[in-house]
Amino acid sequence: MSIEDPIETGLASGWQHVDGSTLTEPQHYQVDVVIVGSGAGGGVAAEILTQAGLSVMIIEAGPLKSSNSFNMEERRAYPNLYQQAASMKTKDKAIGIFQGRAVGGSTTVNWTTSIRTPRNALQYWASDKSIAGLSRDELDPWFEKMEQRLNIAKWDYEPNRNNMALRQGCEALGWEYTVIKRNVSGCWNTGYCGMGCPVNAKQSMLVTTIPSALNGGATLLSRVKVAKLEHQGDKITGLQAQALTESLTPSGVAVNVKAKHYLLSAGAIHTPALLMRSQVADPHQLLGKRTFLHPTLLSGAIFNDPINGHAGAPQSIYSDQFVWQDDADGELGYKLEVPPIHPILIASKTLGYGKSHAELMAKFNQLQVTIALVRDGYHPDSQGGQVQLTDHGFSLDYPLSDAFWRAARRAYASMAELQFAAGAQQVLPITEGAPYLSSWQQAKKVISELDLAPLKTIVASAHVMGGCPMGEDPKMAMVNSYGESHYYDNLSVMDGSIFPTSLGANPQLSIYGITARNATHLAQKLQPK
Repeated sequence: MSIEDPIETGLASGWQHVDGSTLTEPQHYQVDVVIVGSGAGGGVAAEILTQAGLSVMIIEAGPLKSSNSFNMEERRAYPNLYQQAASMKTKDKAIGIFQGRAVGGSTTVNWTTSIRTPRNALQYWASDKSIAGLSRDELDPWFEKMEQRLNIAKWDYEPNRNNMALRQGCEALGWEYTVIKRNVSGCWNTGYCGMGCPVNAKQSMLVTTIPSALNGGATLLSRVKVAKLEHQGDKITGLQAQALTESLTPSGVAVNVKAKHYLLSAGAIHTPALLMRSQVADPHQLLGKRTFLHPTLLSGAIFNDPINGHAGAPQSIYSDQFVWQDDADGELGYKLEVPPIHPILIASKTLGYGKSHAELMAKFNQLQVTIALVRDGYHPDSQGGQVQLTDHGFSLDYPLSDAFWRAARRAYASMAELQFAAGAQQVLPITEGAPYLSSWQQAKKVISELDLAPLKTIVASAHVMGGCPMGEDPKMAMVNSYGESHYYDNLSVMDGSIFPTSLGANPQLSIYGITARNATHLAQKLQPK
């Protein structure tokens, strides 16, 4: 059965798309709005601004791929669709970071989990971070709009065995759990969402808002990396970019864009890094600081029956039992989810080598994995990380604090308790020196004494937030609550970098909803009179 590829159909119909790797001469463009980045923020903004009658250009450093490029193979997907071939790490190499790098950004490769911004986060932003107009009552209409636009709905099918274990453990222990909403239409339930959807079921920006914007006359530049914003006084005056080769190295061909308005949606590492490279006004030295990752811990469990965690919707159940529970004593909470279980992903995120690693991988189909996403950014001892410019680009310095390690120990205990309650025969906290545990009683004692530390303990992240915070008080924010710069009349930011803390929830729907609100506001200001 052949699947129609909307990208190939659109290109054949005459979309304005320029692949930077084909450019041989310098290029100059002039548009109403130029958008840097094509992920959750850039994609939503592009559609709204194009529909308002504005001329829009989207610039993406990654390639334009489509379902015909997605063959469900990790060895191809990671180098083709992820930053640094899915091997990006923090400065000290203690945290692995997964971020998309292709048209559609991380929405092309995420696991489709769609959660509205938690009320607790929004209340904290309003009370402590000077954010206005973003209560849940004010945001819910925007979430509803984007849920309809992207077919976000509760996953009505039986969870795969990996997610089922999470549900069973919660039921046995009386813990809260929730059926996840997913942005899919006609999903084949293959379980390979992280490698690009081969049947165009995932309603990512790649197959929704970006085709819509291109059909409306927008221009897309792929394999073009923005190097710098030019500015004078309170105006951004131009954008300098470089064309990239097929292997995404600079070709030496310059691309320059002049626009009435400049919109950054390059994500929570690249938006702050671009602003820092451009030496924009930052009197309170906020750029790149308070970057949050939901640093994530893993717990493996061996079951008697096959788990086959590579098949079926990657995420369909989560538990918020511990996300906000520790607010009273100020400790860091954590969300419980499961990841898809694919060979390279798991082999690179587990421990051991030689015989011990081979033994674990031999049990691959019996392996269930639970993850704990630590909610960072609320505790005084949880200031997140800092994006820094280097000779080769950037680094993210993210020290793991004592508050994080306390949360990690509690999270390992919660995950082990849950996995045993779900029927696991053995549990293996993914940290150096942890043995296979055969009972909850043993787990409690061993986990309380584990030596947890950077590089010994596997920590990963797929959620990068912060670094260019929003708020009404310029002393703590770079942009206002509409994403508009406090210093430049024609500069806005719409992506996860504007979050002043982490969310305690997967971020894509928060970015969709807040961007829909802010881009609509911007469109009304810029619309031709």
